Amino acid sequence: MMPWVIKMKYRLRELRKEAGLSQKQVAQYLACSQSAYSRYEREKSILYAKDAVKLADLYHVSLDYLAGLTVRRDPYPRSRRK
Repeated sequence: MMPWVIKMKYRLRELRKEAGLSQKQVAQYLACSQSAYSRYEREKSILYAKDAVKLADLYHVSLDYLAGLTVRRDPYPRSRRK
């Protein structure tokens, strides 16, 4: 298992709780079931890139932070995201 995958599951839970959201609310945002989202947090399912992008936008963090590749939370400026 890649170390960044392990960090991602903790980041997903941490960011969701900081935002005061339930798994069901985040699942609705991603248009998936609560059980599907729960599998992401428990590392039982791989998070699709499109969903990772949506979560990074929801939590206002970079994909690198979400994946555990950096401790810097702030997303890249929009002008660099093209």
